[in-house]
Amino acid sequence: MIRIPMSAVSLLCLITFRLIAVDSVVADETATRKTRFYIGTYNGKTSEGIYRSDLDLATGKVSEPVLAVAAKNASFLAIHPNKRFLYAVSEEGGGGVAAYAVDQISGNLTLLNQQPSGGGGPCHLLVDKAGTHVLVANYGGGNAAVLPITADGKLEPRSSLVEHEPVVGANNRKKAPLAHSINLDAAGRFAFVCDAGVDKVFIYRYDAAKGTLTPNTPPAGIVAPDAAPRHFAWHPDGKHAHVINEAELSVTVFNYDAGSGTLTAVQTISTVPEGVDRKGYSTAEVVVHPSGKFVYGSNRGHDTIAGFKVDRPTGRLTALGQFAGGTMKTPRNFNIDPTGRFALVEGQDSDNIVSFRINSDSGEFQPTGHSVNLRKPVCIKFFVP
Repeated sequence: MIRIPMSAVSLLCLITFRLIAVDSVVADETATRKTRFYIGTYNGKTSEGIYRSDLDLATGKVSEPVLAVAAKNASFLAIHPNKRFLYAVSEEGGGGVAAYAVDQISGNLTLLNQQPSGGGGPCHLLVDKAGTHVLVANYGGGNAAVLPITADGKLEPRSSLVEHEPVVGANNRKKAPLAHSINLDAAGRFAFVCDAGVDKVFIYRYDAAKGTLTPNTPPAGIVAPDAAPRHFAWHPDGKHAHVINEAELSVTVFNYDAGSGTLTAVQTISTVPEGVDRKGYSTAEVVVHPSGKFVYGSNRGHDTIAGFKVDRPTGRLTALGQFAGGTMKTPRNFNIDPTGRFALVEGQDSDNIVSFRINSDSGEFQPTGHSVNLRKPVCIKFFVP
């Protein structure tokens, strides 16, 4: 019989206990890990501005939204790279952009200042990677602008404004510009403005030091007549871009030349099944999964999220089907959490946000059984410290 000294037994027990304790802590942290997100809304009887909520990354449960700051029709949002500031378009009056300070503990917001956006109906914005400028697309104005950011997060008067010109379409019909979104490439050298009115994705050279936009050569990527390009999303490879076409109910895949800023359309694919009556339907948002394996687009009226598988390295899409049907009405916007586990889909006309788990192999949206109610949700932005 081998005798083990009591000191050794005690040491073994202590090590075992500590390992169990560490495993327990890790499990608990994994089980309780949450990520904050902000929600832009249109004002209504029960909606007062920008809200904050948390997503449980283990279960997909969404906490009840809490008002972060009162604001009027603060629809689309953008978060500063340093996470100290948040910016929102305001569709009130002639249009503006508001700057907010983020309370790092509570997540609440405090208004810093506002500046005119340069056109009516601002509908989309972003902050450049350096955190020195906000770029905004003005739907009603048919233009895009750049606003400098000060060291304390406030906005200064715009440093650049580019106007889109009307075009003449079929049957001599004059088409007014409707700038619907603005995005930068990974290098921050080129800006891309989807204009749903004139069926172009305008390309601008962006000078981050001066905060200016100047037309590129070539000046635009082209989609089909009357397709109405709305929103734009990059593939993680930086070689492909995806544009969702509001009127055509389709997604166009572009090859991207990062040297020249050129977009070349290589595929357009429907977001709804063949034979569907498209009258009264439209698309809204396009999102690429963080893995780069899938692309998703929202169908309003059809009230689904279209899923696509990405072929590597061509970037071409294959339809997976439509998800989330019957859970909400008018999915204006949706977003995928940074881990790629969950999608949150907003029902603008059903006043709810529904959580789905994303199957990492098939790309399908699987119901988590979790949802929350909120009046007229329009935009979701995840906040990752």
